[in-house]
Amino acid sequence: MSEKPSDDQPSGSEIPDDVWEQFTRDTERDIRTSAPKEPSARARLVTERLREQDARGESPPGWRTGPAWQEMNGQAARRRKLWGFIGVPLAAAVALVALKPSLLPGDPFGTGESQAAEASPLPAESTAPTAAPGASDPETPTLDRPFAGSPALRWADGEAGIVLPEAKSVGAVSADRVEQALKLTKKLLVGANLDPKTVRGARPEAALSVLDPKQPGLLDDLGTGLRSPSRKHDPVTLFSRFDPDEVRPVGDVIKTRGRMTFEKGTQGGVAVRADYTFVYPVVRADGSTEVTRTIVRRVLDVELADATRYQVTPGRLLLMNYDQEIGNSSCFVNDGYLHPEFSSDASAGPSPSGPATDPYDRSRELERGDGGDCGTVTRT
Repeated sequence: MSEKPSDDQPSGSEIPDDVWEQFTRDTERDIRTSAPKEPSARARLVTERLREQDARGESPPGWRTGPAWQEMNGQAARRRKLWGFIGVPLAAAVALVALKPSLLPGDPFGTGESQAAEASPLPAESTAPTAAPGASDPETPTLDRPFAGSPALRWADGEAGIVLPEAKSVGAVSADRVEQALKLTKKLLVGANLDPKTVRGARPEAALSVLDPKQPGLLDDLGTGLRSPSRKHDPVTLFSRFDPDEVRPVGDVIKTRGRMTFEKGTQGGVAVRADYTFVYPVVRADGSTEVTRTIVRRVLDVELADATRYQVTPGRLLLMNYDQEIGNSSCFVNDGYLHPEFSSDASAGPSPSGPATDPYDRSRELERGDGGDCGTVTRT
């Protein structure tokens, strides 16, 4: 015997409860997704004020400048360039969060966008980029997440970011010789920029072992810089070194992105060009937990020459040219180390006079010259 359903109970022919509840949830979600999103009045006022300040050439409150960039031609006098952007304008950050709540650290609204970005590394860079990386979430780096708020978050870790192109013969140079040149170039990059001993200020023996001792003056000049650093001979023009008494790396990961190409060389062998950017998160050596980052871009031209025709050392590279730009390191210290500035540091030194530059922009060519100006970088 069955009961007759009351007026407020669904009958067997009506929609089951679980189906109705799912329909209700889906409908509410679709409404939230499709509903127009408009920034708050506060956000609109902040954004408009920033736009007016920019039109007048004024900097918003909260911006600080500090030492940042160096640049050099390996066969000419070094050019010091670009100081570092440290602060994030509070008003701009408020406006950004109002427009996109997922920008808050930790993703409190559960959008999962930050985690998704971290879980989706970029493919290897096979060709020259055409633009700078897009804006990153304005997150503060921490000991647990030292690359938070940086485009490098999705870059490869260390050596994994140095992907060799497929070796092919170039003229009379065999594919095996080309492959040897590529592997030696990678060894040079790793020894100069990723070797933990080098990064912590030790002599970069692995990198030096790749270079040809018969190349006139090269190892002598590099040795002079390592023993007695000066403006003329500063080892940071080729090696990424930090003073262990000043800072220490955060974790074991250095983010790496770039590419390598090759062509017929001028010394009867194969010429290789390497263009890579390395991102180093560091903290002060005194135990502070404040994290900052130094960004180093290096462009090297090397050649594996024909030892049967030229007076060179078999299996060693000739360093034909090297250029570099360094973001967030003092422009005016030449002691053989990189010197990052932290957001809590007071600005020091002359005021920046150079243009603003994005240290993560790999689409532009490195400038060359012998000027000594420092400018600003737009982010670290």
